[in-house]
Amino acid sequence: MDLEELKRIQIECAKKVLQTDDFTEVRLVGGIDLTFEDPKGNPTRAWASLVVVDIKTLKKVYSHVVEGTVDFPYIPTFLAFRELPLMEKVYLSAEVKPDVVFIDGQGVAHPRGCGIASHFGVKLNCVSVGVAKSRLFGFYKEPDVRRGSWSPLTYRGRTIGAVVRTKDNTAPIFVSVGHRISLNTAIELVLKTSMYRVPEPTRLAHNHLQWYLRNSCK
Repeated sequence: MDLEELKRIQIECAKKVLQTDDFTEVRLVGGIDLTFEDPKGNPTRAWASLVVVDIKTLKKVYSHVVEGTVDFPYIPTFLAFRELPLMEKVYLSAEVKPDVVFIDGQGVAHPRGCGIASHFGVKLNCVSVGVAKSRLFGFYKEPDVRRGSWSPLTYRGRTIGAVVRTKDNTAPIFVSVGHRISLNTAIELVLKTSMYRVPEPTRLAHNHLQWYLRNSCK
């Protein structure tokens, strides 16, 4: 494993990220979630779930699960090389493709500007948003406690994401551009699809995957 080569791949990926709105309409928003048989194991059996919701109703219109083997170790800031192959598999094999995909991870809010959400968007040429539950990189001030409040996530004077309050008096989430979308639109879509702390596409993808493992996987 050559981490310097992987860093080079991430830096090249970052150069291809488009941080402007490159779409006409958003009707369907998807969320992808992964889980592992052995989170610390390598290799390990793993599953990826895609759930697509209607942006007007926030109701699930499609769900899909795939299984595979993950054979790259967990290394901070190199998450894409561990999880992207299975994410790609669930997306490409889905019968319904969302207009925007929320990824549980970082987009450009990454030390080399290409977290898993950006890597996913660039590789598959789709609109993607990083929606993470914790900060990986950058600095911020806590936003107001009211839903809809947000503060910029910055590094060296540049805004790389947003810290967004999706529910009153609840911990914020970290939103960043994945690919082919502006940060303002990403924030707008996250708030529009959030009933709880985590936006419905990724929340339902997680819930569907847990249901699948309980009921369909032996």
